[in-house]
Amino acid sequence: MDRDGLAEFLRVRREALQPSDVGLPAGLRRRTPGLRREEVASLATMSTDYYTRLEQGRGPRPSRPVLTGLARALRLSDDERGHLFRLAGEQPAPPPGPPAEVRTGVLRMLARLDVPGLVLDAKYDVLAWNPLAAALITDFSALPPRDRNLLRLRFLTDQQSLTDRQTELFGEQATREFARDAAADLRAATSTYPNDPALAQLVDDLLAGSPEFAEIWARHEVGRQQTLCQTIFHPQVGRIDVICEVLVVPERDQRVVLYTAEPGSASEDALRLLDVIGTQSMSTG
Repeated sequence: MDRDGLAEFLRVRREALQPSDVGLPAGLRRRTPGLRREEVASLATMSTDYYTRLEQGRGPRPSRPVLTGLARALRLSDDERGHLFRLAGEQPAPPPGPPAEVRTGVLRMLARLDVPGLVLDAKYDVLAWNPLAAALITDFSALPPRDRNLLRLRFLTDQQSLTDRQTELFGEQATREFARDAAADLRAATSTYPNDPALAQLVDDLLAGSPEFAEIWARHEVGRQQTLCQTIFHPQVGRIDVICEVLVVPERDQRVVLYTAEPGSASEDALRLLDVIGTQSMSTG
């Protein structure tokens, strides 16, 4: 435990917060910047005396629940929370689950792209997409939010046309490779988010509903997938040889997947045609 480092960190973070940041009235008499010690103690559900001793470097080693309360009270980011735990001689607790919110800047970029793009979280939930991605893969807006997941679409769909469409789009070999790589990726996510009920439910549903997934899962392969496909056979515009770029958003554990084509190629022309066609001629059931 780094008592002095912990004390200084708590003080600096407390002074950086304004009452409005935590929903408190500013009041008229504030002689020091930021929150008062008693306000942080109240937000963290601990006594003012205990918090004061921590900030003065003379308190006992805080427990994990105390550190969790302090991180919540001081509105710490994930990185700051991890730093707080390590100062106290503890390893940070695993995050509860993959963040579902997509940064505004990423959404703006996605909307302005002239190539198909989508955002995936660690469990393959499709969090955001642009119209070209919907025209290329499937109209995600027509699916219930729970089913906007590439693994559910791959292994659990009740609509045979969707299963057939994936093989038609990506080819049988690529579809099998995606299944294996994605299962290894999902197992890595279960280590990162061991307490996420949505992730655990996804794995249970896949095991119960797909013998193919169960067979792959039993191999215990672990690894992060970096590419999703190379060639797409689209029923409306034909073959598209794509360069599948995966951009990582590390602080959100999200991936932006972009499907581009060689400039001046027939594949680029096919993507431009797809932009005109959109989802108007697509059918998912």
